[in-house]
Amino acid sequence: MSSRGYYPNVITTRTNDERLETLESVRDAGINVCSGGIIGLGEAEEDLVGLLHILATLPSHPESVPSNALLAMFRMIATTCRVMPKAMVRLSAGRVWFSMPVQALCFLAGANSIFTGEKLLTTPNNDFNAD
Repeated sequence: MSSRGYYPNVITTRTNDERLETLESVRDAGINVCSGGIIGLGEAEEDLVGLLHILATLPSHPESVPSNALLAMFRMIATTCRVMPKAMVRLSAGRVWFSMPVQALCFLAGANSIFTGEKLLTTPNNDFNAD
């Protein structure tokens, strides 16, 4: 996900509204919603706020909000925790480039879980033993 204005810079095969319809269909099917954003693709701070606004104003917050960080975004993690306090804020793609102390700082900012597995979509990930 991204803000409405920045979304076309991230993906061109689907619209923001189509993504939101998908989230609604997932929820209607009784499946927990997992939706977050990729951070560090050239978006402005306003776009990060826009992303959080979209997720925080859904009829029900996502149960899981992964933060796919290409850059360390402690403020984004902390803000996500504040506007969606019941969501699991997960560190996801991009963690492999973070040192252990930086990952610890992400948890101090409010992240409360991680995605594991040797690869996340097309991005390498920390191996199980490293986690």
